[in-house]
Amino acid sequence: MNAEQAAVTVYTKPACAQCRMTYLALDRKGIRYKSVDVTTSPAALEYITEELGYSQAPVVVVDDENHWSGFRPDLIDQVAALGATRH
Repeated sequence: MNAEQAAVTVYTKPACAQCRMTYLALDRKGIRYKSVDVTTSPAALEYITEELGYSQAPVVVVDDENHWSGFRPDLIDQVAALGATRH
């Protein structure tokens, strides 16, 4: 992964307090991320609900086996420890 690629993807929706807290925590840890608004992307909404089984935003996807829903600073700390930070 080069420095311009996101380390994680955050599936979000507007006016979501847990989403904002997640962004702040990711920023504090220096973790690269891209944001996908599920209210404007039917494919993204289908992915997080049908494939991953989540019904709450945000959904943070690190890879196929590492993902979660909601504001989880403990898991953000684990991602930071794995070195998914800006270069």
